[in-house]
Amino acid sequence: MRESIGERVAPYAYIAPFFVIFAVFGLFPLLFTFYVALFDWNPVAEHTFVGLANFSRLFDDPRFWNALQNTISIWVLSTVPQLLIALGLAHLLNHARLRWATLFRMSMLVPYITSVAATTVVFAQLFDRDYGLLNWALHLIGVGPVDFVQSTWGSQAMIATMVIWRWTGYTTLLYLASLQAISRDIYEAASVDGAGNWKQFRYITIPSLRPVIVFTIVTSTIGGLQIFTEPLLVSTNSPMTCGAVRQCQTLTLFLFEQGFGQFKFGYGAAIGVTLFVLVVAFALLNYLLSTRFRREGR
Repeated sequence: MRESIGERVAPYAYIAPFFVIFAVFGLFPLLFTFYVALFDWNPVAEHTFVGLANFSRLFDDPRFWNALQNTISIWVLSTVPQLLIALGLAHLLNHARLRWATLFRMSMLVPYITSVAATTVVFAQLFDRDYGLLNWALHLIGVGPVDFVQSTWGSQAMIATMVIWRWTGYTTLLYLASLQAISRDIYEAASVDGAGNWKQFRYITIPSLRPVIVFTIVTSTIGGLQIFTEPLLVSTNSPMTCGAVRQCQTLTLFLFEQGFGQFKFGYGAAIGVTLFVLVVAFALLNYLLSTRFRREGR
């Protein structure tokens, strides 16, 4: 009887640490955020229940819509080029006969493991108005100096470039791993039938990578919605607003400003809940797209 109970309990005991850690550091903070969003929360005074007033105030706040617009803009500028470049690099590494191919593939992860703070410092120097390498190149073709940090499109392009540099290698390896699972015989048969490189890429590579492409699109979207460190470090004079006119302030940075800058924890929690709903919406979109592609594959 004891052995029977032990055998039944053992599997649950093995997986229990994960669920305990998730409940303490994941589920509880999430539920508590929903709770705080319903209050005018002062950490050192009384908590006043306000219901959905924080959300009503949020949707009437032009700063929220500005942060949402900046977040979407940075996501578009970073995700689309990143995925296209990664797809091209993966196709090249999969077909080209390169010496030290393993070294090239490993080097793709160097930007990913580099500190975001160090990356920001380097790119801030490259995009600097007075001494940046990019403005020096623009000067050679007769274009005056551009203050990337203080302009809306410039600061967003700068942040998007940092995101592209950091995540392209990681995405490339995901595509490359999927490409290597495709049989070489398919490409050889296509070559015999007269299909060139472009037709092989269009009719073999792209359809075979559909599930991975959907996965990278959605994960990049979720990551883009939560981008925080890059815009925080771009503007040293006003880091919480990412500029004097909030030209590159994202949703997470707006949350940080309201919650930990102005100590409006209830309002900040409402921003977090709204961001959570957006992330869930994109996760649901991922499920729907994945189901559709699986049905098409059949």
